[in-house]
Amino acid sequence: MSLIDQLAQALTSVQDPELHRSITDLGMVEDLTEINGDVSVQILLTISGCPMQDRLRSDITTTLAKIVGVKSVQLTFGVMNQEQRDNVKKIMRNGREKFIPFAQPDSLTRVIGIASGKGGVGKSSVTVNLAVAAAAKGLRVGILDADVYGHSIPRLMGLMGQRPTAIDQMFIPLESYGVKTVSMEMFKPERSDAVAYRGPLLHRVLEQLLSDAYWGDLDLLLIDLPPGTGDLAISLGQLIPTSEILVVTTPQIAAAEVAERAGRIAHQIHQQVIGVVENMSEYTDAATGQMVSLFGNGGGEETAKRLSTLVGNDVPLLGKIPFSVDLRMGGDQGIPVVIAAPESASALALTHITERLIKRNKSLLGVRLGIAT
Repeated sequence: MSLIDQLAQALTSVQDPELHRSITDLGMVEDLTEINGDVSVQILLTISGCPMQDRLRSDITTTLAKIVGVKSVQLTFGVMNQEQRDNVKKIMRNGREKFIPFAQPDSLTRVIGIASGKGGVGKSSVTVNLAVAAAAKGLRVGILDADVYGHSIPRLMGLMGQRPTAIDQMFIPLESYGVKTVSMEMFKPERSDAVAYRGPLLHRVLEQLLSDAYWGDLDLLLIDLPPGTGDLAISLGQLIPTSEILVVTTPQIAAAEVAERAGRIAHQIHQQVIGVVENMSEYTDAATGQMVSLFGNGGGEETAKRLSTLVGNDVPLLGKIPFSVDLRMGGDQGIPVVIAAPESASALALTHITERLIKRNKSLLGVRLGIAT
């Protein structure tokens, strides 16, 4: 095999750091020449000022420099034209027009909406830590922050102020702790700007965030829903009929009564309510060793009981997360507690809930796997 053929073959192993596809498959290699061991490569970036340019330079140079006979590697970068970008989008979407991948019959991604009857129960903190814990167990995980008015996921995931790379109408979710993340906050001109959208527009926003993002192959997508039983909770059931609902509540009985409504609306639109998580549960006082119940007792059990009666099936209480300063500090610092303090009581509870959550009860029998022969 000639040296130029070896170089061309080696480039097929280099992947775009964001799209995770071969740069040759994406049409990013515009030109490749070699004269007496001096190699020149011209790479076309999807957008001008691509944030991954330095990573691409390093990966390509390292790969080609390993080949016997290569003396030097010179890289130049250009930018794709509209036709070339359209081809990239077509490749990423497997030749299909814009669509919601998780709503397709052959999708193997499990979509779980994290719901609550009222705000302030720690729903977003639970979402983030379940996602990070699942990713740590080897699953490919994404978070969609659908709490359009009260979005807090970027702070909790350490992504404050960062914006996704956009290729026309397609964008690449940001990633931290092995989890791909999309939030409305990432698209506002200023972080302090308020989002004042009415019902029909909210449905469109959720649809765009689901379809315009290139999520790749996910095992699990967690959707942080707004509190209550409003437009977005209903829209999720319409856009992804196979989505499931996990209800978060606190130990307070009054909160449990409100949390039941979130499960009730899910049941009415034929979503499966898969369990209840009780947050801010009783904890052990470090000084006295006594159990402290800041928010009462029994809310999780009561919510699970009511929802089980409602749906006619067992809706389990998946776990109780003790009230914890570690959990709060992790959120403020953008380091989820399952990473920041994995041996803390709250982190252990979240890890246990994750283990129960990611066990599939449904068989894959009859599901199209999309394997070509």
